[in-house]
Amino acid sequence: MGFQRALHESWTVQAADGEVDAPAPVPATVPGCVHTDLLAAGLIPDPYLDDNEDGLTWIGRTAWRYETVFDWSPTGHERTDLVCEGLDTVALIELNGSRVGETANMHRSYRFDLRDLLREGQNRLRITFGSPYEYTDRLRDELGERPGSYAEPYQFIRKMACNFGWDWGPTLVTSGIWRPIGLHAWSGARIAEVRPLVTLGDGAARVDVHVQVEKSGPVEVTATIKGVSGRTVIPEGRSEAVITLEVPEPELWWPRGYGEQALYDLEVTAGEDVWHREIGLREVRLRTEGGAFTLAVNGVDVFVRGVNWIPDDCFPTRVTHDRYAARLAQACEAGVNLIRVWGGGLYESEDFYDLCDRLGLLVWQDFPFACAAYPEEDPIGAEVEAEAREQVARLSRHPSLALWCGNNENIEGYADWGWQESLQGRSWGGGFYLETLPRVVAELDPTRPYWPGSPYSGSMDLPPNDPAHGTMHIWDVWNQRDYTVYRDYRPRMAAEFGFQGPAAYATIRRAISDEPLLPDSRGLLHHQKAIDGNLKLAAGLEPHFPVPGTFDDWHYLTQVNQARAIQLGVEHFRALWPHCAGSVVWQLNDCWPVTSWSAVDGDGRKKPLFHALRRAYADRLLTVQPRDGGLALVAVNDTGRPWRASARAVRHGFDGAELAAQDLALDVPPRTAVTLPLTPSVAEPGDPAAELLAIAIIGSGAATAMAEHAVVDLGRPAASAGPAANGPRAADRPPAADGPGEAGERPVGRALWFFASDKDLHLPEPGYDTTTAPAPEGMLLTVTARTLLRDLAVFPDRLDPDAQVDDQLVTLLPGERAEFLIRTAGLDERALVRAPVLRCVNDVVVR
Repeated sequence: MGFQRALHESWTVQAADGEVDAPAPVPATVPGCVHTDLLAAGLIPDPYLDDNEDGLTWIGRTAWRYETVFDWSPTGHERTDLVCEGLDTVALIELNGSRVGETANMHRSYRFDLRDLLREGQNRLRITFGSPYEYTDRLRDELGERPGSYAEPYQFIRKMACNFGWDWGPTLVTSGIWRPIGLHAWSGARIAEVRPLVTLGDGAARVDVHVQVEKSGPVEVTATIKGVSGRTVIPEGRSEAVITLEVPEPELWWPRGYGEQALYDLEVTAGEDVWHREIGLREVRLRTEGGAFTLAVNGVDVFVRGVNWIPDDCFPTRVTHDRYAARLAQACEAGVNLIRVWGGGLYESEDFYDLCDRLGLLVWQDFPFACAAYPEEDPIGAEVEAEAREQVARLSRHPSLALWCGNNENIEGYADWGWQESLQGRSWGGGFYLETLPRVVAELDPTRPYWPGSPYSGSMDLPPNDPAHGTMHIWDVWNQRDYTVYRDYRPRMAAEFGFQGPAAYATIRRAISDEPLLPDSRGLLHHQKAIDGNLKLAAGLEPHFPVPGTFDDWHYLTQVNQARAIQLGVEHFRALWPHCAGSVVWQLNDCWPVTSWSAVDGDGRKKPLFHALRRAYADRLLTVQPRDGGLALVAVNDTGRPWRASARAVRHGFDGAELAAQDLALDVPPRTAVTLPLTPSVAEPGDPAAELLAIAIIGSGAATAMAEHAVVDLGRPAASAGPAANGPRAADRPPAADGPGEAGERPVGRALWFFASDKDLHLPEPGYDTTTAPAPEGMLLTVTARTLLRDLAVFPDRLDPDAQVDDQLVTLLPGERAEFLIRTAGLDERALVRAPVLRCVNDVVVR
């Protein structure tokens, strides 16, 4: 075990370039980066506010020197190492004026033997970070230009690609000591790596514990789990051993919604050194026969209810354990069971994967390659193999890690984006995705599947974005076509699809000082990074809504449109199960305040999309889908129990009158989707502009609940119309008709279908009554509808930036009521029940 000492104190940073007119050294926080240090010193403005980002590009074009002085005295150990868990990125390390080593990879850790360089007493440690741009420019000159989606040179450095800007993120090219750094003194033996590889069979779990040891002589190695132990001796001249442990009748680890997340302590010793971590016992397979892309855990096929994850901050050291916990808890609240760690970001911290282990969130981990052709020559080639070997080994203990993926959109770029002509035979990364990375995964962790990229169809002979094979990214919707086009696709795995919406009002107001605030005001446009983003937002609104006349209308309608688009897509893909084995929405989170595709904005506030996603990812779902020239109810049962219930489909007039009805008997086996055709009497409107279809579970009190509680509608009509599955707040909803739900299961809401676009509907002038009452941590707002109210929403953050509401976008028929729990320390109750805080679509359409 030895002696470990963090070196996180007394650091300073200053520009190392003579060209930069920089001040004297300023205090530096380690772990951290130069941007946050300069911000803390008051030397730069906050890059997340207004357009401050534009004035800070010089930071990434400057070399920076970090220094600290520490005292040291001999410990009696044979070795004292400098351990750098993360250096960003091009670094020269010096101790007492002598060179220790150099690095050029943000995605690796480094260890340097200091025994000949340390002095008793005072020691000066200096780390000089070269300009990332200087490094990339040199490599580009040496290796030749490579095409990419952006003009920035991120493919020429092993660094978080989105540091260089993306269509949702700022260009803030960092340098610094971004993960812990310290001294490790040790003797005899040091455990360098542990890879516990799990397989199941015959009622037992087999754990092959691969142990790599750095040592000075023979050493005994032991491994223990659940009272089962094994031992071996690594002789002179060897550094690795495997201890096989058989765990009888194990409790298995399951993804959320499929079972419990059992975790076991695994302890490994080598001499006096001890490694202790938690592992889970489970198997994961990827089924690809016939073009499928289906994850199976412990032999059970899983429908992926996924979201894409980007770095939660441009400055990763600001993402603490608590922040990871909050964001991943939001994912769970939204019904998510898989997080895809996208390839333009990072291998995340141990906190992230530990939390996913405990929460039952499967992890699809991209290797960090995205949207560019990457050179395969050294030094990039050598760095890629080194980082892959380290990270595959590091993450092998985590049961949540279900899939390694070679890259994001690079195979598609090579095949379909015109790269081959500009490459003129130069390398593009194919050797990484088709040779290096699968070889490393097969060698170090053959228990997990590897997939060369996303999108990818399983063969370089097939179009990479073929919906009939493998993974698919759907981006013609949003970029060019209306979101109802999602229904034209039948993917095997919808691995990326998304639709933009602005951040919460309080987030915008914190970050942008524009007066007046307009969709095209300077600051708001600066926080819109997508090419023609606002034009696409307007084009997305056009088929469905009148042109918004005010900022408040624009803000509300674009958030509604985002939520409806994604709910329609998710429900469509879920209704295709098992042909389609999952949807992975772009994206869960943001790294700063921005108009983007996220469900949770850069300040951690839930957008209306979040609530739509929670309904669309419910364990049990009712959704109306076009089928065979008519309409059908699809009942999706993503639980381990049969779902038997009675449902009633009613065609209503907007005044609430029942115009036609159909009773439906649901008998849905576990983990399946069943389609029930609807009769023309309910599926065909007499007046498309004044009628809607509602389908809900009846019995066991459900019929009463329909009239008394909020039912969320985020669906779309046929020709611009569509479904919306929804229900009352969880605390108010009745249990499913076949008995209590499984742990965490949300009772079933109703599905709605409007027969025309909102702008063509004869929505009534909104009529409703409101009451407020004290509630724990805030107040309860009750809205009782006197008319049809479409997509009723309350935005309390407009009054109190810290206020949160538990639901959004609720459609009510006359006589129904919705309850909104608002967590707040206090706000103006009169303003709470007026626009722009309390809104519905009727407000805009009826004018």
